[in-house]
Amino acid sequence: MSFNSFAEFLAMGSHGAYVWSSFGISLAVLALNIVLPLLARRRYLQDEARRLRREKLQ
Repeated sequence: MSFNSFAEFLAMGSHGAYVWSSFGISLAVLALNIVLPLLARRRYLQDEARRLRREKLQ
């Protein structure tokens, strides 16, 4: 597959909207698969630290 210009490459033979949106959605899903577990781990560790502080005070 060869393109004569960068604009033709972006247009992908009039399928550019589908191609680039699918790449964007895939990238967003991959990013969420990285970020959400990190946020959940941080929230879990904060909750456990809070629980341990409460237990220590009692």
